Amino acid sequence: MDTQFQGTVDKDEVARFERIAKTWWDAKGPMGVLHKFNPVRLQVIRDGAADHFNRTIENGRPLEGLTLLDIGCGGGLLCEPLTRLGAKVTGIDPAPTNIEVAKLHAAQSGLDIDYRQTTVEALVAAGERFDIVLAMEVVEHVADVGAFVSACTAAVKPGGQLHMATLNRTLKAFALAIVGAEFVLGWLPKGTHQWDKFVTPRELSDAIAKGGMEIDDQSGVVFNPFSNQWKLSRDMDVNYMLRAKKR
Repeated sequence: MDTQFQGTVDKDEVARFERIAKTWWDAKGPMGVLHKFNPVRLQVIRDGAADHFNRTIENGRPLEGLTLLDIGCGGGLLCEPLTRLGAKVTGIDPAPTNIEVAKLHAAQSGLDIDYRQTTVEALVAAGERFDIVLAMEVVEHVADVGAFVSACTAAVKPGGQLHMATLNRTLKAFALAIVGAEFVLGWLPKGTHQWDKFVTPRELSDAIAKGGMEIDDQSGVVFNPFSNQWKLSRDMDVNYMLRAKKR
């Protein structure tokens, strides 16, 4: 990775994910909560993109021909199904083992995905732009939220779309996402999240607006213990997603 563009990368966060990188595709391992979270994320991205680009989801490949960037792609949990939906996907991550794992799994799955160990800042500096940009569960791990969001918005083509998901900085989020998920239930390794790095919807919306984009959808995501599934909700106190379009 070009060290010139490490600006918003938090090296401690990268090191933390490096230690568990080889467990990305283990649905019962440290990434198990993301495996359960994935269907909701995919639904929001697919339906939002289909609506924005006037596509139909009935043919199974509503993202055909669209370029998509997944920032902080990890082992490729989103990149692979989005490729199957027709998108031309580029997945980037600053952690080298994440990229190695993602490349290996994509090859085993017979999928053509452009994985790179780099940053969104580097891609923007090189002039690369995409129809759809994702930053899912990433912003709470960066060193400079404003600079990171600015780079994300810059990576979106005119008329394109940005999807972001993160955690709200509330006492409820501290209780559920840190105390509950990390210490009580053991869903995530201890230390995965730092409450003071969580971002409120207003803060994230303001940062996105500064990048010349307009929020056109927002929703919370909550866990239903009875169905053992995540679902969309009006409750944005803990997990939430924002979608924006480039003016």
